[in-house]
Amino acid sequence: MLVLTRKINEEIFIGSDITIKIVSSSEGLVKIGINAPRSVQVYRKEVYDRVKQQTIEASKASIQTIADLQNFKIKKV
Repeated sequence: MLVLTRKINEEIFIGSDITIKIVSSSEGLVKIGINAPRSVQVYRKEVYDRVKQQTIEASKASIQTIADLQNFKIKKV
């Protein structure tokens, strides 16, 4: 992990198209601004974890639906 020290209004560049800017800092909180292409998804960790879990659950439900539909298949004799 790369750890950097930045002051307010200083920036960090990731590649040529992502910029992270320190907007403010007070009472143990840091506000950052992220400028990235629309094709890059940016999530807070707790939101990312929730989306990931919902995707896993939807995938399991989809597999179960397919398994349930197998019961309705017409068997050739």
